[in-house]
Amino acid sequence: MLPENILTQVILTAKTAGAFIRQERENFSYSKVEIKGLNDLVSYVDKTAEELIVKKLSNIFDKAGFIVEENTRSEKKEYNWIVDPLDGTTNFVHGIPCYAVSIALEYKGEVILGVVYEVSRDECFYAEKGKGAFLDGKPIAVSSRKTVSESLIATGFPIYNFERIDNYLAALKHFMQHTHGLRRIGAAAADLCYLACGRVDAFFEYNLKPWDVAAGALIVTEAGGSVCDFSGANNWLFGKEISCTNGFLEKEFNKIIQTQFQK
Repeated sequence: MLPENILTQVILTAKTAGAFIRQERENFSYSKVEIKGLNDLVSYVDKTAEELIVKKLSNIFDKAGFIVEENTRSEKKEYNWIVDPLDGTTNFVHGIPCYAVSIALEYKGEVILGVVYEVSRDECFYAEKGKGAFLDGKPIAVSSRKTVSESLIATGFPIYNFERIDNYLAALKHFMQHTHGLRRIGAAAADLCYLACGRVDAFFEYNLKPWDVAAGALIVTEAGGSVCDFSGANNWLFGKEISCTNGFLEKEFNKIIQTQFQK
């Protein structure tokens, strides 16, 4: 049994972490950045924000385990909090807007709650399974565009593991030539929320982790959109790839993704 008003408490947690991130950005120095791996950046801001989030979530629902980016807690259970304390770290450390706090609750492999707080725009997106998607208290829905040719596509560039780069570039080429354009925002959680509220019409990316997509994908589906992996199956949470649309584009868009990535 989930705690009463759990969503309200998670929203407050995300905003509290966001306020800390916003404050630290004012005097942040690139000298404080650490390198986790190729092009994979982290700082004390990510780690401290995660510690703050983990502590608060433990108090909200202590029966849940944790799947978190910075490994401040590692303990999987039947319920699991999936946390990215600062999605878009590269944007953050370079002073570029668009970075977010992403918190999801997963139960037996299914995401049942998701909150994404986009710090630089002070926007909070959230959803509970079966209850719709919202932005700052107002219901949101995906766009009504019916064809890929009239759509704006969001994506994320690979920053490591370039084995599929040729397939990815082929997909980019196709979308450049046959859509309204492509946008690379730099935070997958925000990409998904922008899809959920109709700012973009489809999104795809690979080399992703559960904390990048868990909350945002639920918000997309609760807003009326579609979510799958590149093969059209349901292995997007742990499968390191995701393809999302407003629903109307699902068949056409996924066929393009499958064609380009199965070459």
